[in-house]
Formats: sequence, C-alpha cells, structure tokens
Amino acid sequence: MTKTARTPRQPAKVVQLRKGTTLEMVRLACPDAAQATLISESFGLPVLDSDGIRDLHERLIVETAASLSEGLGERAMQIHLQRIVGAYVGSAHGAGQFYSRAVTEARDATAKAANDARDVDLDGPVGFDSTAQRKREFAADMALQSHALRMAAEGAVAAYEQVVGESWKPFERPVDNPGQTVDRKAAELQMAAFR
Repeated sequence: MTKTARTPRQPAKVVQLRKGTTLEMVRLACPDAAQATLISESFGLPVLDSDGIRDLHERLIVETAASLSEGLGERAMQIHLQRIVGAYVGSAHGAGQFYSRAVTEARDATAKAANDARDVDLDGPVGFDSTAQRKREFAADMALQSHALRMAAEGAVAAYEQVVGESWKPFERPVDNPGQTVDRKAAELQMAAFR
C-alpha cells in the first residue's frame, strides 16, 4: 500500500467587516421627540422643533445633491452622499452614547444623594445646586443635543433614499488584522517554502 503525498490545505480566508453605525443604533441611543419634549418641560429647557430639524436637513442634502448633479456621476453621487449621511449618523450615535453615560452618572449621583448618611453628596450652600442636580441638568442638555442630532441624521437618511433611490446602509470596510504585520507574513511565506 502506497501513501499518496497530501498537499497542505490552505485555510479559507475569512474577511471580517467593521460594522458601521446604523440609524437603528441612533434611535436606540438618542431620545425620541416625545421623550425630548418631556425632558424639556421637566427641566425648563426649550422644546425642539424635531420635524423642522429633520425636514431642513433632508432639504439641505437634496438641494446639495441637485447642485452637484452635473459634476458628479451617479456612482460618485452615491459615494459622496454615503459619506455625508454616515457622518450625520455617526455624530448622532456618538452624542447618544454620551447622553447615555450622562444619564447613568446622574442616576448614580441622585441615588447617592438620597442616602442621608453621606455628607459628601448633601446640597451645597444656599444658591448653589448639588452635584446630583448639576448632573441631572447636564444629562437633560445632552438629551436635547442628541435628539437634535438624531433628527438631523434621520433627515439625511431620508434625503439619501430620495436622491439615490435606495435605503442608506453604513459602509462596512474590511477589518485590518493588526496581528498580521509584514514581518509575520514574510516569515509565514518563508516557512512555507520548507514544507
């Protein structure tokens, strides 16, 4: 019985994709119009014109695309708008994450302030807010900021669909494998020569 020489099988290359930020992620992180209005009323802040922000950004991008239409081909327009809409969505998502952290800090500070045995978290001198109150007010400000950016992102996504004719999806690029340096790849190729 003779053995046949087997050539080593090359492992299948798996290309991982770096996931982009979606509009759904923004909606989960940022307050909606009803919550933003409730926060505004609870903290005495201005009530935002959510629909106005959304509509303005939608018109802005549609008009921008119209002005560029003679200079850009269809594919170039799609790539350009992909980047612009991605920036709006990414900005809103970052603001939403910051808002979430601010709410967590406000909740923690408020819970600590409710403990009567702690002198550290007691109200400040007359005329000054407590640390917990300042954190709650900061979280409310961040809520309105993230909501405004959410509405701008929603307008941008709607404009993309109107101009391009398909739903916007985040660009997903292949993840660079940081462990695979040039030296390591060269060493693997050299070692493969010894087989």
